[in-house]
Amino acid sequence: MELSLEIRKNLSSEWFLNLQSAICKEFEGYEIEFSKRKKTLPKRFKKKIWSKKNSDEGGGQYFILKNGYVFDQVGVNFSKVQGEFPKNFISKIPGAMNDPYYWASGISVVAHMRNPKIPAIHFNTRFIITSKSWFGGGMDVTPSYKDNKEKFLVHKNLKEICKKNNESYRNYKKWCDKYFYIKHRNEPRGIGGIFFDYLNSNWGKNFKFVRELGICFLSTSREIIYNKISTNWNKNQKNRQYEKRKRYVEFNLLYDRGTKFGLNTGGNADAIFMSLPPLK
Repeated sequence: MELSLEIRKNLSSEWFLNLQSAICKEFEGYEIEFSKRKKTLPKRFKKKIWSKKNSDEGGGQYFILKNGYVFDQVGVNFSKVQGEFPKNFISKIPGAMNDPYYWASGISVVAHMRNPKIPAIHFNTRFIITSKSWFGGGMDVTPSYKDNKEKFLVHKNLKEICKKNNESYRNYKKWCDKYFYIKHRNEPRGIGGIFFDYLNSNWGKNFKFVRELGICFLSTSREIIYNKISTNWNKNQKNRQYEKRKRYVEFNLLYDRGTKFGLNTGGNADAIFMSLPPLK
C-alpha cells in the first residue's frame, strides 16, 4: 500500500526530530564523560525554538553547545517549514516552476572540535515536497591534518551503509567531492564522504537509507572522537585548525545550497549560520 503524502510528511519529520534528540544526548554524553575525567563542569546544549514570520508556515528548533571539552561548537538543527518560494528562486528547485508551494523538513549537524587533530564533521538529511518530492543529504568530514586511517574508516562506513541499501557509494562519493569543492581556492573542503539529492525512486526504501545514514553518522562520529580525544595538541596546531576553518566559512557563505535554501525560505538566520565555526 502506498503511503499518502501526509503520512510521509509525518514519518519523515518525526524521524528527523527524534534523531536530533538522540544526537544531542550522545554528544552531551561525551562532554559529561570527558569533563568528569578532568574534574570540570560539563558544557551542555542550549535549546532555541524559532518560527517563520508567518507562524502558520512552521519553524524549528536548534541546539547549540559551545566551549566544551570535546566540541568548540556543535549545532544540531531541526526544521519543518512550508510556504511559497520567491520568484527569483523557483527555477532552482525541481517542481517549483509548476507550483511555488513547498513543504520541507530536515536535520543538519555541524561539529567543530576543540582538539585540532579531530576533524569537523557535517551531516544532514531532508525531505522536500513541491509538485515533486525527494530525499537529500549526506555526510562529510573536514580534517585539519591528514590521517589516512581516519579517511579509510569514514569511507568504509559510508560504503557499507550504501551497499546495505543498494545505493551507489561510488556516485554519491563523486557527487560529494564535486559539491564540497572550493572553486576559488581550487581545493576540496575536506576528505569528502557522500552526498545525494532528488532521491525519489522508492519512498520506503529511500527513507530506510536516510534513517540508517543517521545512525551511521552517530557511530562514525563516536569512533572518530574516541580515537583522538586523548591526543595532545599545541597552539600551532590550533592555529592551523583556525586557518582551515576559514575555508569552511568561505564554502558555506559562497556555495552551500542549504544556506541558500534556508535564507530564501524565511528560515532562522541563527539556525542557518550555526554551521559556521568559531575562528578564535
